[in-house]
Amino acid sequence: MQAQNLKYSNCNMQRSMAILGTKWKPIVIWVLRERKARFGQIAASIHIISRKVLTTTLQELEADGIITREEFKELPPRVEYGLTERGLALLPILQQIAEWNGTYCTDELHTPVPPEEGTAPILI
Repeated sequence: MQAQNLKYSNCNMQRSMAILGTKWKPIVIWVLRERKARFGQIAASIHIISRKVLTTTLQELEADGIITREEFKELPPRVEYGLTERGLALLPILQQIAEWNGTYCTDELHTPVPPEEGTAPILI
């Protein structure tokens, strides 16, 4: 079943995962947890995401009512992304996931690897 079809499922979990089911969506939401950000700021915070995937992720989150996209009519043009009330409601859940990781993913297989020299760490 495709993600679009899952949005109309009778199962709450399937509908939820249709909205949050990619690996990047929760990370983008987490980056926006404290403030609005521009595309370049989000991309810099998650340096390993391609610009194409980030663009698609932001479009999908906006379509699902998780984030807002605010355009400013100025030169140069400026766009900021922020969380909606619906997006803010996800933060306690994402916080619990982060805490779960800290508790249960501490073995050698899950130890963070330092970034390669010359690359920036993920700042989330």
